[in-house]
Amino acid sequence: MNGKKALGWREWIGFPEFNIPRIKAKIDTGARTSALHAFSLTPFMRDEKPWVRFAIHPKQGNTENVVECEAPVKEQRVVRDSGGHEELRYVIDTLIRIGDDVIRSEVTLTDRDSMTFRVLLGRTALRDNYVIYPDGSYLQSKARTRVKARNLSTNESQT
Repeated sequence: MNGKKALGWREWIGFPEFNIPRIKAKIDTGARTSALHAFSLTPFMRDEKPWVRFAIHPKQGNTENVVECEAPVKEQRVVRDSGGHEELRYVIDTLIRIGDDVIRSEVTLTDRDSMTFRVLLGRTALRDNYVIYPDGSYLQSKARTRVKARNLSTNESQT
């Protein structure tokens, strides 16, 4: 695999800059750019640069838990969804945690309340660092659990 890490078709990821440690993401190599569920988008200026304030429901099926966020706007872009519908979206750059990796990537903001996953992780975020296993799920989460378990058993055997 040339040092590439394994990802399943869905993974737990995080957004450290928004204090979201875990959110379910669908890995979507058909999507160029990643998409994050966001609502109540409000543009504003900070230091003469465009920013956007928005809210996120980080947990599927739960609209009670709301995380409020702010980010600089990289640009606005027309994005075509899988149904062929076009939408003008804010584009931000943010940190994304995948397993033990933290990457910086473009993310578009859109209302995904009616969708199963709050996040789509597109192919530009994945770059050449990952191999996708469409029959796998949460492979990076499982890898972290195995490492922790292995470390515990190693520490126990040394005492």
